[in-house]
Amino acid sequence: MSRQRTPLTVAPMAGKDRNRRDVPGGRRFRAHISSEARAAEAGSAAVTGTGAWDKAGMYSAAPRSGPWRRALGVAVGIATLLAGCTVGPDFLSPKAPTTPGYTAPGEKNLPAGSGGEAAQHLALGNKISGEWWQLFHSPDLDRVLRQAIADNRTLLAARATLAEAQEAVSQATGAVYPQVNIGAGAVRQKFDYQAFGLKQPSQVFNLYTIGPNVSYALDVFGGIRRQIEQEAALAEYQDYQLAAAYLTLTGNTVMQALAIAALHAQAKAVADIVADDEENLRLVQQELAVGMANRIDIETATSQLENDRTLLPPLDQQLSVARHALSVLVGKAPADWEPPEFELSALVLPGELPVSLPSELMRQRPDIVAAEARLHAASAAVGVATARLYPSLTLSASLTQEALTPDQVFHGYNNAWALGLNLTAPIFQGGALEAQKRGAIDAFNATLAEYQQTVLQSLSQVADVLQALAHDARLIEAQRRALGSAESTMDLTRRTYAVGNVGILQLLTAQRFLEQARLGYVRAVAQRYLDTAQLFVAMGGGWWDQQEPSPSRSEPSGEGKK
Repeated sequence: MSRQRTPLTVAPMAGKDRNRRDVPGGRRFRAHISSEARAAEAGSAAVTGTGAWDKAGMYSAAPRSGPWRRALGVAVGIATLLAGCTVGPDFLSPKAPTTPGYTAPGEKNLPAGSGGEAAQHLALGNKISGEWWQLFHSPDLDRVLRQAIADNRTLLAARATLAEAQEAVSQATGAVYPQVNIGAGAVRQKFDYQAFGLKQPSQVFNLYTIGPNVSYALDVFGGIRRQIEQEAALAEYQDYQLAAAYLTLTGNTVMQALAIAALHAQAKAVADIVADDEENLRLVQQELAVGMANRIDIETATSQLENDRTLLPPLDQQLSVARHALSVLVGKAPADWEPPEFELSALVLPGELPVSLPSELMRQRPDIVAAEARLHAASAAVGVATARLYPSLTLSASLTQEALTPDQVFHGYNNAWALGLNLTAPIFQGGALEAQKRGAIDAFNATLAEYQQTVLQSLSQVADVLQALAHDARLIEAQRRALGSAESTMDLTRRTYAVGNVGILQLLTAQRFLEQARLGYVRAVAQRYLDTAQLFVAMGGGWWDQQEPSPSRSEPSGEGKK
């Protein structure tokens, strides 16, 4: 039988298919698929109850005596020949992007370090380590990440969801094998002979039955195999969703730790500003004592001091929020866990920034490979819908013991057996099956567009972070110069005010410039750390190097149940 194909707009990846993914996570479900294909091709011989897998991975059935078993073996042999026909499209991975870079033409790259600032450079083509946060050289950060990976509730939920999807694959695989049941019954029955024209009185008797029955759906057109393929792709999607949850967790944990460090640095800068305000107030009070200042100067200096003190409560609130968010990420209530006191001065800014090529990014971003797995599932769904347009065959067999008394049930002369091959073919469904197939193709095209959009957004995100790092380096350099100038101006203005050559307004103006320069510099340094972490996340975070523990299973507890 020739293979039926549905034309789809999937562009094949040169030299690669779905089962040859470079990322290790893409191979986790291949054993499922290969075993199901093997069962579909030869496993039908297991209906006879004999046989074994040989070293080559093929199933061979030993002959059994009995007319119904021989007839069943012939039918199974025919079904095995027909099982090689699979309708629907064969999925191929989309092509990798051909764009050579991330940023637009004319956009500047990272500048060389100058003025004592830490230099960063791009390492094009390098991959990120699975524990990329170690590049910040913070033992506290490493310890918090280990705790978050072990106890985060979102990650635990993603692991359980993956286990559920894997069981769905096993459930779909069950349809490949023969379905064996055993039935037993005892009924009291009245038989009316007069209904058949016989002049005999009605007879009441007991009937006892017991015996196995076997049914096997012959997957002639591959609908079952496509269903298994779809479930395996959905399980792979959940696998990558777990990787995405891992990447999100590690990224958010690092971001919150850096936010705590940045807020500590800003709070220290505000404390220095308040100290300068207090020094200015002391200087004005000295001038008032010798008659060179008045009460207005005192009130002006006091007002500046109190205004700058209002900068601390918002920073404290942001610090509390960041600490609480970090507690949730590590799976603890804020009252039960206290995060480390991260400091920017204790962190090392990574100097080498690994940047993968755009063609490699689609294998490193979990959102991209997850979108591709959904595309694979949509492709298999087209095959499932196509197979429903074709006839279905079901092979059935039963061996029953029937007797009027229980002690005669297992006698050989009471055997009754049946062997059947049932054919069901769709003739007229009001166009429902054709519409279902067209809808599956439309769903595939929609999923393909979503996949392409995910790729474009990923490339754009990397470009944004690369430009942010370039702008961070220039901003820090400018803020450093502004801070140096503001410190010199403040020192000169304060000494000039002491000898009466400038007024209080000039002193406070210089103070405001210094305040803005200090906070601006601290924020620029902190943003550079945050954008560096964002680049590691945008590149995929090296999740493929992590060995995720197998999801643990336990019976549901009483918690959360009524």
